[in-house]
Amino acid sequence: MLEAFETLGVRGVLHRPPVPNGDVFALTHGAGSNANAPLLVRMSAALAEAGYLVLRYDLPFRMARPKGPPFPAMAARDREGIARAVDAVRKLAGGRVCAGGHSYGGRQTAMAAAEQVELASALLLLSYPLHPPRKPEQMRTSFFPELRTPALFVHGTADPFGTVEELRAAIAAIPRIRIYSRWKARATT
Repeated sequence: MLEAFETLGVRGVLHRPPVPNGDVFALTHGAGSNANAPLLVRMSAALAEAGYLVLRYDLPFRMARPKGPPFPAMAARDREGIARAVDAVRKLAGGRVCAGGHSYGGRQTAMAAAEQVELASALLLLSYPLHPPRKPEQMRTSFFPELRTPALFVHGTADPFGTVEELRAAIAAIPRIRIYSRWKARATT
């Protein structure tokens, strides 16, 4: 069951599971999208079918304007919005909270988790943007050593924001990670 969700600066859509398991996901979008991104809609529906309550929500930059990329100077505001969304869904379910997102949304969620260890029980990071396209020298991983939340990175093999090999090398500083490359899983502890 879908329902609009809006409270205390958080706007999105709740996916209520037919048979709840008590756990919840808070998922957000990439820089060029919003909470209605097809990937988020499909992922949320699948998770709800599996028993999870899911909130797919808009980041503050998207709530402020319907189009255009986020402003780097406002990224901290987006992380505050992530914390508000996680807090809002935590009040709706008694179990574990998994926070995550696609690309920019996943990056900001991981940064928020590095800043606030108690933010979520786990992270789901879809197409993490390691660096700008064709600029591998500009890695976006400086906070990885502070990340203590277990994280699942789901990454494609043709992502211009970083290869699977670059991701595998970058996560060496993170304690608990699983990388899925196509259909093969590799654990790093």
